[in-house]
Amino acid sequence: MRKFILGFLLVLGGLLVLVGGYGYYNSRDRHPGYTLNLSIKAPEQPRLLKVGFAALPITPHLPDRWTDQNRNAAFEPDEGDTYTDGNQNGKFDAYWMAGFGQERAANGIHDDLWARAVVIDDGKNRLAIVAVDLLGFMHKNVINVRKALPASAGITYAMVCSTHNHEAPDFLGLWGGSILKSGVNKSYELFVEQQVTRAVLRAVGQLRPARLRFAQDLTGADSLLMDTRKPLVKDAGLYIMQALDAQKDSTLGTLVVWGNHPETLWSKNTLLTSDFPHYVRAYLEKGIVQGDSVVQQGLGGAVVYASGCVGGLMTTSPKVTIRDPLTGERFQEPTFAKADAQGKQLAMLIYNALQSDTATVQTAGITLRAQTLEIPLDNNLFQLAVGLGVLDAGYSRWGNFRTEIVAFRIGEATFLGVPGELYPEIANGGVENPPGADFRIKPRETPPLRSLMPGKYKFIIGLANDELGYIIPKSEWDKEKPYLYNAKDKPYGEINSTGPETAPKLYQAMTELLRDL
Repeated sequence: MRKFILGFLLVLGGLLVLVGGYGYYNSRDRHPGYTLNLSIKAPEQPRLLKVGFAALPITPHLPDRWTDQNRNAAFEPDEGDTYTDGNQNGKFDAYWMAGFGQERAANGIHDDLWARAVVIDDGKNRLAIVAVDLLGFMHKNVINVRKALPASAGITYAMVCSTHNHEAPDFLGLWGGSILKSGVNKSYELFVEQQVTRAVLRAVGQLRPARLRFAQDLTGADSLLMDTRKPLVKDAGLYIMQALDAQKDSTLGTLVVWGNHPETLWSKNTLLTSDFPHYVRAYLEKGIVQGDSVVQQGLGGAVVYASGCVGGLMTTSPKVTIRDPLTGERFQEPTFAKADAQGKQLAMLIYNALQSDTATVQTAGITLRAQTLEIPLDNNLFQLAVGLGVLDAGYSRWGNFRTEIVAFRIGEATFLGVPGELYPEIANGGVENPPGADFRIKPRETPPLRSLMPGKYKFIIGLANDELGYIIPKSEWDKEKPYLYNAKDKPYGEINSTGPETAPKLYQAMTELLRDL
């Protein structure tokens, strides 16, 4: 009997060692020792700006019979562009779509997904911004891209953000075929990193002397989304940067930022698509036509769409009705016609903003501050997912994620890159400590970030260089009963957040960066 017990304990001990070792391996740091503390000053004498844009597809291959051959992409891939995403070995592995529930396999393609880049050069510094049509692009992926960029590209700083698209392949791992299996296709992950790198290099090759035109519409898009959690604060403003060829006066490209989840097509859609940003980009680039009449001229160039503050959460759910501005038809249920109408409205608002009150700069410098941070992971489900290898994100120090914040200024425009889904009240004001909150404290994330940003045009780009999930004011954090505002149900958000210390820690660090600007 003693031998049996001893043998059993030895086997059990061995299994525990194996499980522990497996979890330790999965939680290893993907980039040991990586840190960034960057301070860039503009040239003493402002020089002529140069700007370049590029767009490369990141759409995975699906079997031809499942592909919509009539999809209408804003850009067609150039000759020589490859789609080596690893899914061409004769065996089809499902691409699990991120967001909503699990086991949502893509069974077709409606429109292409993109990595879209803009590079800005002030004669001394060269800044790259890339937006990808994915739910998230983690910090380890950003570092991989930076390491892949050759020194000859001259990139001083590269920022990669995701649109937070809920109709694209899982890039985090949380939406696989089961809760114990990552949804990330590793070959596809490498392919996307390569395309992001190529997009930056292609944008560098397209650099031209340019003028930057800044515009904004802070209220026009308010009816196109809703806030699903009190306090009701949106980030509904449209922030626009258009680059014009300094010699030809034609559009090189346009950067657009708006704070809303790209999930208008909702949870039952199984066609890969970039959701409403697809229509925003297409209508701005090519124009809007009704019958034989041109309703709105196209701007030309490439449009880079990035998301603002989407936490809270900001959405165009089936509760939101969208009106087609041309036909007057109203859409409530999630359809491509609804996403089309939404994109059309946004494109018209953006175009009109560029025709009204704008600021133009041709000689300017880039001032930038970027900094590595560590954020404690206080989420049991995420901790388990890291240990199981479902969430492919290692610890920089045990129990801590490495992440990054960035702020930069060009003329009258300031940009703040936030590594997750920021609740808009942190940006625009309105943080509360309502009844039912877990912490009875005064709001920590005040004054609002935008009040600290210099200049007239204040771009806050969410999911920049990482996806930490929801960034919730600590004074609004709520996991325990009684719930916020005496609600019957637990609020949504905390389950997809790294923890209650994320917002105050990020806020403090971001305010310090903004002071340096």
